[in-house]
Formats: sequence, C-alpha cells, structure tokens
Amino acid sequence: MKIPILLPNILNHPFTYKFSNLNIKLGDYVEVPFGKNKKIGIVWDEFEKNKNKQYLIKNVIRKLEIPSLNLETINFLKWFSEYNMVPIGMSLKLHLLSNEAIEIQNNEELQKYNTYKKANEIKLSKEQLTSVKAITKNDNKFRVHVIQGTTGSGKTIVYFNSLKKKIKEGFQGLILLPEIGLTGEFQKKFKEFFGFDAAIWHSSVTIKNKKIIWNGIATGKIKVLIGARSSLFLPFSNLGIIIVDEEHDQSYKQDEGIIYNARDMAISRASFANIPINLVTAVPSIETFYNIKKEKYLHSRLYKRYLDANLPKHEIINLNKSNLKNNSWISDTTIEKVKDHLNKNDQVLFFVNRRGFAPYVLCKKCLKVHTCSNCSINLVYHKKKENLICHYCGYTTKLNRKCNDNKNCEYAFSGPGVERIYDEVKKIFPDKKVIIFSSDTMNKKSSSEILEKIKNNKISILIGTQLISKGFHFPNLNCIVVVDIDLTLHGHDLRAAEKNLQLYHQLSGRAGRTGKPATVYFQTYNVESRIISQITNSNPDIFLEKELALRKKNNLPPFERFISIILSGKNEKKVESFAYKLKEKLNKNLNAKILGPVIAPIFKINNNFRYRILIRSIKTQKIQKTLSNILNNFKNQKEIKLAVDVDPINFN
Repeated sequence: MKIPILLPNILNHPFTYKFSNLNIKLGDYVEVPFGKNKKIGIVWDEFEKNKNKQYLIKNVIRKLEIPSLNLETINFLKWFSEYNMVPIGMSLKLHLLSNEAIEIQNNEELQKYNTYKKANEIKLSKEQLTSVKAITKNDNKFRVHVIQGTTGSGKTIVYFNSLKKKIKEGFQGLILLPEIGLTGEFQKKFKEFFGFDAAIWHSSVTIKNKKIIWNGIATGKIKVLIGARSSLFLPFSNLGIIIVDEEHDQSYKQDEGIIYNARDMAISRASFANIPINLVTAVPSIETFYNIKKEKYLHSRLYKRYLDANLPKHEIINLNKSNLKNNSWISDTTIEKVKDHLNKNDQVLFFVNRRGFAPYVLCKKCLKVHTCSNCSINLVYHKKKENLICHYCGYTTKLNRKCNDNKNCEYAFSGPGVERIYDEVKKIFPDKKVIIFSSDTMNKKSSSEILEKIKNNKISILIGTQLISKGFHFPNLNCIVVVDIDLTLHGHDLRAAEKNLQLYHQLSGRAGRTGKPATVYFQTYNVESRIISQITNSNPDIFLEKELALRKKNNLPPFERFISIILSGKNEKKVESFAYKLKEKLNKNLNAKILGPVIAPIFKINNNFRYRILIRSIKTQKIQKTLSNILNNFKNQKEIKLAVDVDPINFN
C-alpha cells in the first residue's frame, strides 16, 4: 500500500513509500530509506504532486515507538509553512531534534517533571484575583487574553494560577520566554510556586537533555515546558495552554534561517489546538494593542505594584549645565546623585545598551575606523578580551594596525560600551563591588551565583545592557542612570519609538520594587525632548494611541502587510542585476506595491552583498500564496540566496 511520508529537508512535498505488515496511520513517525541513507519522517495526509515519471517506490523500514503526531500540530505545521513561505520539509525540521524523533525510554530523570504538588498559597490582591477569574473563565477553547500590568504588579502569579488550573485538568503547558538568560531564575520561581520542575528548552541545553525532554513532551510525562522560540514546535501530546511572557519583545522574531515571529506563531498554534493563550506584557506591542482596541483579544489590567510600591520618579540631568569631563561619560551631578543612593544602601544600575568597551575605534592620525573585513559595519572593541569583534559574523582581530607612515596607529575610542562605563565607575567608586550585566556575562554557568549576590545586595553597582530590563527582580535596586539616552533615540527604524517605550518602561520597572523610593536619571543634552516624557509616562496607552494613529495615517503595520525579500551573494553586480529582474517579475504578477530594490542598511554580512525589496499589500489579500508561486516559477541563481521575511521587524 502506498503512503506519503514527509521528510525533514528543503523540499515542499512529501515522498511516496509503501508498506505491508506495518500498522501505519497519519502522524506516525517512521524510518525510511532515502538515497544511500536512512531518514526519520512522518506519515502525511497528502501525496506528492506532478510526478508523471515512473520511479521505484521503496518500503518503509519500521515504525518508531512514539505516540503519533496529532492532527492539530500537523495542520499548524502546514499553515506555518504557507504563512512564512517556508518549505514544508523545513517546518518538519523545526519539529524534529537534529532530524531525529526520540523513541520511548524509561528514563528516571523524567520523574522530576511529573510530580505535581500543591502550589504554595500566595495571597493575591483584588486586581490579581479579578485577572485570574477573567483568564480562567471559558478557557476550554481558543481565545487570546492579554495580561497587561505595571512592572512589579505580579503578572507572573496571575498566569501561574491559570496554568495551575490546566495542569490539574491533566493538560500540558508551554511558557515562552524571550531570552535564555531568564530561564534559570524563572525556573526557581516556578518550582517555588508549583513544587515540581518545569523542563527547560533553549539552544544551550545539551543534546542528551533535549532527547529526554523531547520524548517526555511526546509521551505526556512532562507537564510544563519553559522555553525559547523553538519550543513551540515540540510534539506536545496534550497541550492545554500557551503563555507568551514579555510578548512585545523583539527577540521572539527569528531573523536567520527559517524566519518567523514566535509570538504570532504561538497564537496560531493555540488556534489550531483550540486552547487558550495568554500574552503577558507591561507595554503591549502595537499589533497586540491594536487587537485589544478591536476587541479581538480579551484584556486584563494590573495597575498596582506588589505591596503598593510606587513607580520610580524620573529626573533629567542636563549635560549642558553639568558638562562631561574629558574621556568621561558620567557627569558630576550624576555622581553626587549616585553617592546619595549608595549611602542609603541602595543598589545602582548604570544602563548603556552597548556590549564591549567602545562601538567605534579610529586612528587619530589617518582617521580610519576599524571595520569588519567580512561585513560593512564597525568592529566593537572588547577590552577584557583585548580584541575587536564583529557582532554579526563573529570576526575577531587584535588591536594593532600600521598607519600611513608605517608606524602603529594611535587609537581613539568613540562611544561608550558597558566595559568603558565599568572602568569609569570603578575609578569613581573604587571601594564598591561592580559587575557587568550583559549577554556576554550572564549566559554562563556562574550567572545564577551572580544573580543571588545581586539579590542579597552583595553587589553595589551594576553596569547593564537591555538584558537587565527583562523580568529580573532586584529588591535593592533603587537608582538607575541611563548613560546615553540621546544616542539610543537616533535611527530610522520604523519601530524605534515603540521599542524605546517598551525598553524604558521595562527598565524603570526594575527599580523600587519593594516599596523604597527610587529614581531613574536620564543624562541628556536635549532637555526639551518630548520623547523622554512620552516613554516615562506611567500610562503607555497614551503613546500607543498616538503611534497607532500615525501608523494608520501612513498605512503602516498593523494596517498593511509588509513582506521583505532579502537577496545576498558574493558578487555584488549579480545580486543587483538579479534584484531588478525579480522586481520586474513581481510588478507584472503581483497585485501589491513593490519598493526597491535598495542596498540593505548593512550592505555586506559575512562577505555577502545584500539588497532588499519590500512588498506592501492589504492584509486581506492572500499574498503569500501568490508570491510563493511567483518565486517558485522564477529561475533563481545558485550563487544568490533569497530569503523572505513576512511581517519584518527590523530592516537591516
């Protein structure tokens, strides 16, 4: 008997096999011969098309001992493929673990994920109780419920209660987090509440543990999984609820390889499974805010912080009056403010959203800037590593170069990074314990020890990037200094204002969480800046309303669909020529507005030259299907890579 088998590869169709003595049905995992190798695939629901030629049909080797993939997940993978214009075989690749499906195993390590204990009783406020009632009402079917709350208002406890209800009903739960650096502390919070371990899934988890977890999810032995984007594709046998924490976070967008937005895909997966999904945020994304306004999403609001703690005050430090000294980024006024806080035993955070020591390194004699040899961007100097690093391709080089006079260059370091602020702070406060809090330092094994020291106030001063704004609870942090507010407001990003609003609301929320007075200081030369007053307003809806009106006026997302096509290759002229030919084809066959091609803002990455085409269309149009047909029939050149980004977030 013939049967279609979907394999994890770049093709957009299943393959035909036959079987005789095996009891095989839709969704079963099977091993099949493919070329000279063996591959794991899934029994699919449609055969390959347009196969006129005769070919040898091979036998299925065996059926794997794993519960079948349910129809809801199969339909989700098919939709995911069509929406994001990804070959269906590549969607399956996201589902499998290194092209494997892990068979049933009696692993004792699964026991810790499957022991439900009574949750710790935490007294909820009236606001929290109201929210819990709202999100647990009619939660036996698909609906999107947004939990919006001031930072420190106890949003996590609210959705923990909705998750507790689903676990008691026998369902599995998935909690998505935007950063792997958050999972360690979050796992502890989870165990304190539920009394058992949630499984953790992200890129740093070992293959051995991933195999245990993959099988535990497929067999239903794991009740709750906390994970990054890729956890959305795991083979849940009885998924009952999805929670997307920090739903606004840009990290949910996968920008490389298979491009997709995990938040939007999570909503779709919940829809196919007919289960509830909670989106959690302090400041919603524009898209989520728009859906709340349209009453497409349900909405609960928490205004009060835990223990009725006040939000921090905001104070602008005018750098026109308190000038910076030579090679300094911290003003005298700021230093005095920080001293006052340290004398009160407050913890202090200096916020600068740049890794390394300096984002620009140039020679004072020849004025040449150190740039990446593979990418059209500047190299970032990392003083601790004593080298320059490209944050795109990973290229590394030492700080040595000959100048025009054949002597060594004389370097000037332009702009502040966390390492540079760290050096300055150590000179100003030599007797204080200071640490850097960034992705370079907090994704290591020692990060949990550092977090404990911060919580216990054994570290006085933190120098942090935006990672520190994402969900950490530091009870003694009552002073935040934003070092370079002027620099962070520049740029031509469509979402720059929205990102700044979310970032600084999240950042402010790290301070004053236990009721002690707290202040956020903004160093700036532009004291009249309306943007600072907008992003520090306690009611972010005021800004979001204005931003939504601006988007509507200019037909920008969420009122119009954007699809970006990125073309790249080693030969600049060939890429440019191909881009113009593709635009001509699109203009003839696609009912949409085609912009470009233009040189990408980062023109070269990893020695590949890049051009962009932007497609704008009304949202009701099924543009992906039409565009897929055009691209499939358009002869691509092997040396040119074509990537499609549906609903792009950045335009680099």
